[in-house]
Amino acid sequence: MKRLKKIIKRIFMSILIVIALLIVATAIFMQQPQFGKQPAGARLERIKQSPNYRDGKFQNLSHTPDLAEGTSYYTVFKEFFFGKKERNKPQDSIPTKKEDLLHLDPKENVIVWFGHSSYFMQVDGKTILVDPVFSGSVSPIGFTNKAYPGSDAYTADDFPDIDILFISHDHWDHLDYDTVLKLKSKVKKVVTGLGTAQHLEYWGYDTAIIEEKDWGEHVELGDGFTVDITPARHFSGRSFSRNKALWVSFVLQTPSMKLFLGGDSGYDYFFKEIGDKYGPFDLAILECGQYNEYWKYIHMMPQQVVQAAADLKTKRLMPVHWSKFSLALHAWDESIKTVVDEAGQKGMPLFTPMIGEKTNLTDIGIPQQQWWNELN
Repeated sequence: MKRLKKIIKRIFMSILIVIALLIVATAIFMQQPQFGKQPAGARLERIKQSPNYRDGKFQNLSHTPDLAEGTSYYTVFKEFFFGKKERNKPQDSIPTKKEDLLHLDPKENVIVWFGHSSYFMQVDGKTILVDPVFSGSVSPIGFTNKAYPGSDAYTADDFPDIDILFISHDHWDHLDYDTVLKLKSKVKKVVTGLGTAQHLEYWGYDTAIIEEKDWGEHVELGDGFTVDITPARHFSGRSFSRNKALWVSFVLQTPSMKLFLGGDSGYDYFFKEIGDKYGPFDLAILECGQYNEYWKYIHMMPQQVVQAAADLKTKRLMPVHWSKFSLALHAWDESIKTVVDEAGQKGMPLFTPMIGEKTNLTDIGIPQQQWWNELN
């Protein structure tokens, strides 16, 4: 009996040692610069004054649980790793075009989508980049959450100087450490939500070029460009700590057009309020992928994307947040197919360019080829 107790004690001690080593290894790993920094000092004091910051973190306008009622993290984990639902990826390389962005005619008004939520625009003489991710992965562990083959043709070297860089929130699939580091010398102005600038400052960005704002704040960008920071229904965080930086969307007014640049968001009443106050829009860019009923409050279901576009009073809807990474339980093209069907029923014109394709912003009303159907 004594021998058995000794064996059990040794096993127990070994387990404790392994757990301790894992905790230490995790703590060391998370000291890497790509995890960024949480707001501190004067920035934190400013954040504490925000009406959207309570109980030590930012809050959504509506009650927003991480998971839907009756769902547990165990349920999600089990479904991700042991579920029977097929989450097929493209059977072939994603068709991609590669344009010369370094030698654009300054008079061109164009948009180029890079898959997921990254896109470039040249509008009324200014260059604009939104949530750029060109490292090939959206994970702190580079060999996981890889981009689909063919979807990652562009690099930071392919871009001209960027007049305005928009960052909607600090998640890995929207704020990519490797990419923003390589773009740093090209960026003239950054617009983002409160708190996110702490990461950028830590990574060497000059805070003088950063506009970090709260929902409802307005920024004059010069030359007839303005931006209003508007709400989203989501969360933030690059590690275990959540909601220390704000997640946002943007109303961008240029001399010739008005654009809604949506970040990640669940559906909520504020889309209609934004449409009533700032609409109509020439184009609304909204997320449509990586959704599930399990987390329906922080990502829109595809049908809700079309409703949000209608609420915004937009002339065209461009669905993004799909076709580059698998971050949810659905098939890679399920979201766009559902949005196309719903938009057809609701009479909402869509803009669905191929990844990397340069399209004139005045031509986005031309019917787009459903290129994703060629991969099935």
